[in-house]
Amino acid sequence: MPALFPTGQMKRYLVIRSLQSLLALLAISVIAFAMSHLTGSPVDAMLPDDAGPEEAARLTKLWGLDRPLYEQYFVFLGNALQGNFGDSIKWQGQTAFGLVLERLPATIQLGGFAIIVSTIIALPVGVLAAVYKDTPFDSAGKLVALLGQAMPNFWLGIVLIWIFAVHLNWLPTSGRGGFSHMVLPAIAMGWFQVAAFMRLTRSAMLEVLDSEYIKLARIKGVPERRVIWVHALKNAAIAPLTYFGVIAGSIFTGSVVIETVFAWPGTGLLAIDAIRGRDFPVIQAVVVTFAGVFIVANLIVDTLYAYLDPRIRYQ
Repeated sequence: MPALFPTGQMKRYLVIRSLQSLLALLAISVIAFAMSHLTGSPVDAMLPDDAGPEEAARLTKLWGLDRPLYEQYFVFLGNALQGNFGDSIKWQGQTAFGLVLERLPATIQLGGFAIIVSTIIALPVGVLAAVYKDTPFDSAGKLVALLGQAMPNFWLGIVLIWIFAVHLNWLPTSGRGGFSHMVLPAIAMGWFQVAAFMRLTRSAMLEVLDSEYIKLARIKGVPERRVIWVHALKNAAIAPLTYFGVIAGSIFTGSVVIETVFAWPGTGLLAIDAIRGRDFPVIQAVVVTFAGVFIVANLIVDTLYAYLDPRIRYQ
């Protein structure tokens, strides 16, 4: 059983993983800065059609866009380390990070619900597909997984709106509200992860169910339900747990498309509006925030994984 407090190897492992996470975040900040500038100058979007070159030059200097790109990046990095991504260009009078924090609860609400839906569906179906291998239930699970990984989430979202909102009128088409407003976007956002999580759980359970200690437990007369849901699932959970960090990160970052389809007022929709308005500070704040969520989620999973499997600490 893993020690409750970190050992020397565990501390070293955590330090290395933390440094790797910081380097990844630094690299992402460079990419976010460079990609946001590829959309063109925000001055062009801010000025009226009849504005002259003098007005364009004034705004360019005001926003610091006349400096070399490397100077702009170091200014951006220094401010970002202090939690300051600058003022929004599109939303006058508001800070970029303030806008992200304002919209982030909506994204967390939807993403958290999508993760819950994915886990509730994928985990039991994956376990049962392994238990009833090569049966019609297993074949149906494989079909669900195939369809889930083949369908783009934006297309699935549009189909769900067409069926359940337009034709059946059971659920709202868009906007943020109560539980009913979260159902369709959460399913569309998490369905791909349901397929991947289910297949991973099935594969891990098949390997564990064929192990010697499971056979021994059955010989000793341990109830089959306890063998499957306690002994087997506990040991098969390492592989799905590893992927859970990817699920959490990808669901939050994948909110850009789904929030646009369902007009959900979160950071994903904010990113799209910022790209259209060439709002560099907001784009950079959104990308770095999403990257931070993804990296922290994977760092937590790596830490839990190292506790479950001590061999990871030596790699």
